[in-house]
Amino acid sequence: MTDVTGHDHRLDWRHVEVDGREVAFAATRGEGRPVVFLHGWGLNHRSYRHALGGLARLGMSVYAPSMPGFGGTADLPAEEFSLGGYARWVDRFLTAVEVTEPVVLIGHSFGGGVAIQLAHDVVGRVSQLVLVNSIGGSVWTDRQGRERHMRDRPLWDWGLHLQADTFSLRQLTRIAPVIVADALPNVLRQPRSLWQVGRLARDADLGAELRELRKRRMPVTILWGRHDTVLPQAGLESMRAALGKRAVRTIDGSHSWLLVNPGRFAEELTNILDVG
Repeated sequence: MTDVTGHDHRLDWRHVEVDGREVAFAATRGEGRPVVFLHGWGLNHRSYRHALGGLARLGMSVYAPSMPGFGGTADLPAEEFSLGGYARWVDRFLTAVEVTEPVVLIGHSFGGGVAIQLAHDVVGRVSQLVLVNSIGGSVWTDRQGRERHMRDRPLWDWGLHLQADTFSLRQLTRIAPVIVADALPNVLRQPRSLWQVGRLARDADLGAELRELRKRRMPVTILWGRHDTVLPQAGLESMRAALGKRAVRTIDGSHSWLLVNPGRFAEELTNILDVG
């Protein structure tokens, strides 16, 4: 692992090799149990620096990589391109940064789907799961109010709602700098990769995996911005049903509320993880 390349609120910017390729990640110097954060579609580890900085101030040992296809990290090989392939990559990343004990795994949006898959596939790697406006629900309600499978939702509909969510007036000053600094370079560097990952996110149905985690008594909490227009309420309810009505904490915010209100994110994690 290379030495620290930067510092922000006890948040270090580092690099490590995974599968022989360089990966950028954020880490903290906390003394607490390891917490792994997986970012959403189109973003990277730096997009969440304020939210991660809040976790750093709580003393947590946080690791937040830029996953394959984002932030300059190379794509997964074609034969590994799946949520399972992403989960296996995160497992190898944790091996590379020498994290051996079970981690608290937090995933936002697409990262939440990868988090569910990892918790399911690699037994003993995850001690607790926190899903922040995560993909994985199987139900989408169309404009006629009919419930349909999420994979039937057109990609253009995802795009329209993502645009409306991102550029709402109430959060424009927080989200716009992230789009310019992180999302736009991702689009320019790896447009095909982002399109493929978008399809992967749309088609994700992780109900079976969530039901299995319920059987294993995995602690799972869902944090949900109640004004999310990117992921539908019906998807949240299908995830809640798969988990057996596990805890859902609703936040006054949209799909990316933790970028807009990082202090609230740290507060929620303080309560969920019983720290502070």
